[in-house]
Amino acid sequence: MNDRVSERVETIEVSEREAGMRLDRWFRVHFPEITHGYLQKLLRSGQVRVDARRVEANARLETGAKVRVPKAARAPREGAPGAKAEVKGTSEADRALIESMILFEDDDVLVLNKPFGIAVQGGTGTRRHIDGMLAGMVDRFGDRPRLVHRLDRDTTGVLLVAKHRQAAAKLGRIFQTRSAAKTYWALVKGVPKPPQGKIEAALVKASGPDGDRIRKARPGEQKEAMHATTHYSVIDRAAHKVAWVSLKPVTGRQHQLRAHMEMIGHPMIGDGKYNGGDTEPVIENVEPKLHLHARRLIIPHPAGKAKIDVSAPLPEHMLTTWDLLGFDPRRFDSDDG
Repeated sequence: MNDRVSERVETIEVSEREAGMRLDRWFRVHFPEITHGYLQKLLRSGQVRVDARRVEANARLETGAKVRVPKAARAPREGAPGAKAEVKGTSEADRALIESMILFEDDDVLVLNKPFGIAVQGGTGTRRHIDGMLAGMVDRFGDRPRLVHRLDRDTTGVLLVAKHRQAAAKLGRIFQTRSAAKTYWALVKGVPKPPQGKIEAALVKASGPDGDRIRKARPGEQKEAMHATTHYSVIDRAAHKVAWVSLKPVTGRQHQLRAHMEMIGHPMIGDGKYNGGDTEPVIENVEPKLHLHARRLIIPHPAGKAKIDVSAPLPEHMLTTWDLLGFDPRRFDSDDG
């Protein structure tokens, strides 16, 4: 290979920890700047290959497989189709908001306490979001911070952000190997029986009049189904009306916790998409907001330092509900249930 070609192309070997990962997910971990659409273009033109073969974005990678990565994927030019749009400087109000969210920060990692009602990423009709705010604060962080995982718009709590590409790649692999321990708190209708259990139900995305919704896979849908496992535990209850539950997802599927709790007959209070929106027949004077909070995250540090262990305080609407029901979140300040 001559020098000119070697400058344009590199080959990256798939590690043992990445075995089974989809190619598009692998690219999100290693090259977060690349859009899905541009990756598809590179695949169609044969510029991205696996073991010298053309593949599709959903191809599963094996240990030792060699991924051909062109320069266009490693460093898309400003304004090129594969480069995410440049975000202008973040407003002073949004800068102050980001600063107020910070629970933990070092040279590699940022942990935020995401508020209710703010999107993590942009989408159709969504212009203001955390990813965009962070992108406009390169002067503050020294690089473009990169999201490592996601929370729904109305879910609050711990949100992990990498402060540079190397940390993003390492943290992505950590999540892929399920080495991150996540704890969520939620208020659900009724009281689950038994009070501790495991929910295992494969999930699929289905379109409906109110947008996409996650549901249990049906016979014949195995190809599209995503395996999902959640451990739950009842922490406290208010008679037989509602329960405060601790949720520990093993997998990280979209809407997994909300869908799983609905499947066992205990939807989350304030969750209109998954049958928890009508709170009045269950309990009065509760704000009609989703009661789901990413309470705690424990994860190996990407630079090999001591583990990151961060907890986020309950948001205002959940604190108000906890006070109304006589629940005391301080009981779990040390072990989080």
